[in-house]
Amino acid sequence: MKAVLDICWIFLMLHTPGVLSLSTHVAVIYPQDPVLRMGSNLTASCWVHSDLGVHASSLFWTLNGQQLPSSLYRVLSPTNLSVTLAGLNASRQTSGDNLVCHNHKGHILAGSCLYVGMPPEKPVNLTCWSRNTKDLTCSWAPGGKGETNISTQYTLKYKLRWYGKEKECEDYTHSQPYSCSITRDLHLFTPYEIWVEASNQLGQATSDVITLDILDVVTTDPPSGVTVSRVGQLEDQLSVRWEAPPALKDFLFQAKYQIRYRLEDSQDWKVMDDVGNQTSCRLAGLRPGTVYFVQVRCNPVGIYGSRKAGIWSEWSHPTAASTPHSERLMSGSCDSKSSGDSNSTLRRELKQFFGWVRKHAYGCSSMSMKLYDQWRVLMQKSHKARNQVLQGDKS
Repeated sequence: MKAVLDICWIFLMLHTPGVLSLSTHVAVIYPQDPVLRMGSNLTASCWVHSDLGVHASSLFWTLNGQQLPSSLYRVLSPTNLSVTLAGLNASRQTSGDNLVCHNHKGHILAGSCLYVGMPPEKPVNLTCWSRNTKDLTCSWAPGGKGETNISTQYTLKYKLRWYGKEKECEDYTHSQPYSCSITRDLHLFTPYEIWVEASNQLGQATSDVITLDILDVVTTDPPSGVTVSRVGQLEDQLSVRWEAPPALKDFLFQAKYQIRYRLEDSQDWKVMDDVGNQTSCRLAGLRPGTVYFVQVRCNPVGIYGSRKAGIWSEWSHPTAASTPHSERLMSGSCDSKSSGDSNSTLRRELKQFFGWVRKHAYGCSSMSMKLYDQWRVLMQKSHKARNQVLQGDKS
């Protein structure tokens, strides 16, 4: 808080014209730099040195550069002018509101910084995770409305559950205001007790204590080497392959993967949850001749025998690929009744077969897709040959 007070006074000295040197002790404001709760009242006095030859009735007050009405003043003595502020609102400036006493020419005689806010409320939503077991990072949110309007300090504290002394986290994340990382002397097989303390000049509050083992909150980098490719000429499928996160290759764990994909012109992702521990997957039922964006993420499960799932990684960078164009769409339409009947029969057969395949081997299950591929290729060739015959008959 002392640094903030210094900033307030520097602001008063440098940004207001006609300021008199403080070394002359021409005046003083009491109370100096008070910290007050929102809604409270304040009566401040400006004491003028008698040698200055200035009567208190000639003085006036400003708050953040705006002159306060004389109805708020009271002349207590020839050298003392007070001002009363009722129902104070929260400070408008992080460095404090500037309450200033001026002489009749507008020169600053003395100044004070007002800090108006609220005591902190109990911090909430304390959560922690460990990236590749190399650190333990925790984040939280201020309690209540979140803003105290005065300088409030948050301290992440922790200790080993059964022994060890209380410690404070030192590596606070500047990019995320309520976050801190523990990077030294980590213990992988002993539970931690972790909590957050919030304090300012109006009070303090402590979050609930959470207990966790680092192995239960591990997250990792996204899978690397994600590739998406066509499956021959099958117009409704794409093959996705990736590599396990490099940082976890030497750990004993069973990963879970998720895939999500979307159309090029859409923001709606479709998520596949049944990928399991394998590092490849077949996406089926896609639109022919369409560009898809694909991402993969990882959840490290059971590291060193932990019974809990880890935390999902971020999604990998999007990788794009397109499905082949449908030969049926490119071959043109046929008007003959026989062609319509054949197409209807083909669609019915395909619908029946697709229903069985999706029920027993849809998406990324471990069942071989060889029979499905053979059937699709056979149907496409058969349909192409039928179209060629029909086109020949029409000519």
